[in-house]
Amino acid sequence: MRRYLRLAVLCLACGFCSLLYAFSQLALSPEEGAGGGGGKPQARVASWLAGGGRGAARGAGSAATAAHPGGAHRYGPKVQPVERMHLAVVACGERLEETITMLKSAIIFSIKPLQFHIFAEDQLHDSFKGILDSWSFLQTFNYSLYPISFPSENAMEWKKLFKPCASQRLFLPLILKEVDSLLYVDTDILFLRPVDDIWSLLKKFNSTQIAAMAPEHEEPRIGWYNRFARHPYYGKTGVNSGVMLMNMTRIRGKYFKNDLTTVRMRWGDILMPLLKKYKLNITWGDQDLLNIIFFHNPESLFVFPCQWNYRPDHCIYGSNCQEAEEEGIFILHGNRGVYHDDKQPAFRAIYEALRNCSFEDDHIRSLLKPLELELQKTVHTYCGKIYKIFIKRLTKSIQDRYDRPPKER
Repeated sequence: MRRYLRLAVLCLACGFCSLLYAFSQLALSPEEGAGGGGGKPQARVASWLAGGGRGAARGAGSAATAAHPGGAHRYGPKVQPVERMHLAVVACGERLEETITMLKSAIIFSIKPLQFHIFAEDQLHDSFKGILDSWSFLQTFNYSLYPISFPSENAMEWKKLFKPCASQRLFLPLILKEVDSLLYVDTDILFLRPVDDIWSLLKKFNSTQIAAMAPEHEEPRIGWYNRFARHPYYGKTGVNSGVMLMNMTRIRGKYFKNDLTTVRMRWGDILMPLLKKYKLNITWGDQDLLNIIFFHNPESLFVFPCQWNYRPDHCIYGSNCQEAEEEGIFILHGNRGVYHDDKQPAFRAIYEALRNCSFEDDHIRSLLKPLELELQKTVHTYCGKIYKIFIKRLTKSIQDRYDRPPKER
C-alpha cells in the first residue's frame, strides 16, 4: 500500500513541475514574439583606410519596424526578416542638398526598407547626420556614413578623376564587402517610382550578368562615345553609370577579360592598370573605365531602358527615349547642373517640387497640380513640350502609394 502511495505522490509532483514549466514558457513567449530588427549595420571600410574612418553611423528605423509597424504577432509563426534594398551615393563639395533630395525621393515612394550607404567628405557628415536623424520617425530606412577613401598609393589621382570623388563608386565592391547587391546613383538622381522596381531587375540577371546600366545615348547621331571616344566602349553608344545596379558578390568573384594581359584579372587588380593605360584618352573618368571593362566583358552587363536613367540628352534636341514616351520617366537624372539653372526648366521643376515636399501624405498627394502648372510654363523648350512624360509615372506612384487604403498599399 505504501508503495502505491509513494508512486501516486511522485506522479503528482511530476505533473506539478510540468505545469510550472508550461506556465513559465507561456510567460516568456510575448517577449520572444516582440523581438526583431537586429543590430544596425556596420560601416565597413577598405583595408587601405588608416584608422577605419568614423565607423557606423546611427541608423534611423529598422527592417522589422518598417515591415510591421504594429509590432509582431504574439503567438504567430516566426516572420522572416524583410530584405533591405541597399542604395549608395557619393557626395563631395556642394552636393548636400541634391543628395538629400535624392534620398527623400527614394523614401517617399519605396515599399521595402532601405539601407543608405553615404560616402561623403568629412565636413558634410554632421549635416547628413542632422538631417537624416530628424527623419527617424519614418522608421523606413537605416543609413551609414563613410569617409571618402581610395588606395593610398594613388589616392589623389583617383579623387581628381573627372569630378571630385566620382570614382569612389569603382571601389564600392571592395569596401562594402558584406553587401551582396547594391544600387549606386549619382547625387543628381530623382526616383519617380519605388526603388523596389529597379531593385527587382536583379532577378532578371542571367548567370553571367553582374551589373546593369542604361545606354549613354539612344540616337547615335548625337552620341558621344561613337563620335569622340579614344578608347573602347560598350555597345553602339556606350553606357551611362549615373544609375548602376550591381550584384557585388559576382563582381568580387569574377575574373575579367582585358586588353592589358592574356590573364583574366579580378576587380581590385584591374582598375589601376586600366587607369594608367587610358589616363590620357578618357574624358568621363570612372564611367569610361566601366565602358572599357564591359567592352571586353559584354556578357556581364544587363542593359535597362533609358526611362531608368532619363537625362537632358533624351529630349534636349527632341524626344528620343521611346520607352519614356510610352510609360513615363522612372528615374530622372539631372546631369549638367540642370536642377540649378534655367537651361532645362522641366528638370528643375521636378527637382524643386520634391526638394520642397514634406513626408506628410497630404503634402505628397497635393504635389501634382502645382507641379503640372510649373511644367506647362516650360513648353518653349524641347523637353518642356513633352512635359507629360515627366509626371506620367510620378502620378501613378503617388496614387499607388498614397491614395489607396493602408491595407492595399
